Amino acid sequence: MGDDVPQTHPRAKSLEFRHRIIDGMHKKIVAEAGLIAHGRGEAFDYLIGEKTHEFSKKACEAAAASLYLADNPVLSVNGNVTVLCPEELVSFSNASGIPLEINLFYRKEGRLEAITSVLLEYGAKTILGIEEEYFEEINEISSQRRIVDRRGIGKADVVFVPLEDGDRTEGLVREGKTVITVDLNPLSRTSIKANITIVDNIIRALPLIHEFYEQMNEENARRILATYDNQEIIRLALSTISEFWQDMI
Repeated sequence: MGDDVPQTHPRAKSLEFRHRIIDGMHKKIVAEAGLIAHGRGEAFDYLIGEKTHEFSKKACEAAAASLYLADNPVLSVNGNVTVLCPEELVSFSNASGIPLEINLFYRKEGRLEAITSVLLEYGAKTILGIEEEYFEEINEISSQRRIVDRRGIGKADVVFVPLEDGDRTEGLVREGKTVITVDLNPLSRTSIKANITIVDNIIRALPLIHEFYEQMNEENARRILATYDNQEIIRLALSTISEFWQDMI
């Protein structure tokens, strides 16, 4: 963290992650637009009190259940996720056997290599999306995100898409894939269109998903998904935001 931010600062942890994002931009891991996306997420994190609520836990449990039952699940990776929680991401991937796939909106020269380097540094075993011979395009997506690995997102039935990307979410859903997202904005296109929406900070959500996954079995997973209602999760998130700030005033 920056030397000018003391650990006693009331928002020291949040500022630490902010500095990680800035550092990641300088190292080509994070696109310049990623700073804006992170700031937007921070604002919505304030609105839920910077903590994990029960509606988020339910969505994390459903995410774990969906990934557990999937035939070909994939954990999609972008620059922001790479700098915010690389250890947690790689740990979950290695423990579950679910591959990581780098998928970028801004494919600036050197970004793929920079992100790959970080994931390898933390011990990633399987990284897709980096070998051109396996690239294919998803017609339902117009941005550079359409370029996917045919061994991963290309054939996936369940895709974990952390942090918001409405165009890709809509495209993947139209392709018949189940999309799990982590998005602090419950009104974003990503949140509304995803099959499972985790309204929480990725820093807090990913360890929860991993924990639920480790405890999962087929019977329990099917029971969880049979009763899961994503629209209700979004309604609870919006209600919580309203109630939280009424109590603060």
